Amino acid sequence: MSSYTHIVVPEGEKIQVDKSGRVQTPDTPIIGFIEGDGTGPDIWRASQFLFDAAVKHCYGDKRKIAWMEIYAGEKANRHCGSYLPDETLDAIREYSIAIKGPLTTPVGGGFRSLNVSLRQQLDLFACVRPVRHFEGVPSPVKEPEAVDMVIFRENTEDVYAGMEVEEGTPETKKLIDFCTREFGWTIRPDSGIGIKPISISGTKRLVRAALNHAVQHNRKSVTLVHKGNIQKFTEGAFRKWGYELVREEFADVAVGWDDCQGKPGDKILVKDAIADIFLQQILTRPREFEVVATMNLNGDYFSDALAAQVGGIGIAPGANINYETGVAIFEATHGTAPKYANLDKVNPSSVVLSGVMMFEHMGWDEVSDAIITALTRTFKQKRVTYDFARLMSGATELKCSEFAKAVAENF
Repeated sequence: MSSYTHIVVPEGEKIQVDKSGRVQTPDTPIIGFIEGDGTGPDIWRASQFLFDAAVKHCYGDKRKIAWMEIYAGEKANRHCGSYLPDETLDAIREYSIAIKGPLTTPVGGGFRSLNVSLRQQLDLFACVRPVRHFEGVPSPVKEPEAVDMVIFRENTEDVYAGMEVEEGTPETKKLIDFCTREFGWTIRPDSGIGIKPISISGTKRLVRAALNHAVQHNRKSVTLVHKGNIQKFTEGAFRKWGYELVREEFADVAVGWDDCQGKPGDKILVKDAIADIFLQQILTRPREFEVVATMNLNGDYFSDALAAQVGGIGIAPGANINYETGVAIFEATHGTAPKYANLDKVNPSSVVLSGVMMFEHMGWDEVSDAIITALTRTFKQKRVTYDFARLMSGATELKCSEFAKAVAENF
């Protein structure tokens, strides 16, 4: 019998995770979904239809997802009296995998981001963002097909640690006085202050995940991106500890630039780049980058900038994964767009492609491949939602739900 108050557990089986973090998926896995706010319900209906159709196409009646609604955001507040109920976190821990739409986050005052809270409370230390172009999708750059990268962004430290104090408060005065007295630092008295922790353990588990991904997917390089020329003991340390990990755990399959003078032979080349230069080079020579490991704030900029090169954030997937426990949340990377809510209008591709990542994580690669193939065909046919239709000549504009059906027709 379920111990949850608001969550209804369907008939199905739990996904199991072994001690090494590997996922064991049954034929009828129970997977939690958070519908999302704003355009979330429209997007989820379309995505769920497409996911079920893809599983049916690949496996017939042998396999089926048992969807379990869990709550966060405005719907959770209405149903449960909390924007992020404890039982939602408990359910994700128990059932290991969830997928979600966009959630409301206020700017400035109010509660801290629900997305951040989910990542931190579940210790989902890797924000994973694959970025690639689909033929037919409009792009502002000449060669969008040159972009084929996976960003591994640290999810629990840096600005996401949330260690900041507001200007003018007694706590801030106390911190300024302490820093002045103990370190001789000069800080303007009318400042707000944030603290940016970067740890050895946090760095190494993130870089380890990036290197393992490179090994598993036959990638040729991993790039550590940082601002270590300015912040020596945080961002610079991230670079240092990343190279240490290569020597300690991956010497048989990878080698750092300084240890091979840029000539890795048949090993994965691990190199590094300063953040501002990296932002130039992803435009001027994107083919030089395959897997990227970076800290939290950098990763936010990089993943959105790269998404713009291949068609925009509306088509960018994302996942937040703890590779040690196997717990993962796959998510829309865009906002809630409330003015389009309930209009059946917006592009569901971010959640659809996040579902592709989810199926890969589950080991259902046939489903992932089927969705990618069908999505590619649909874009080539110029059967798209309004955001792409206005940028394409001769396009057929579809509603959100119609787009999902068009993709399903291409299985």
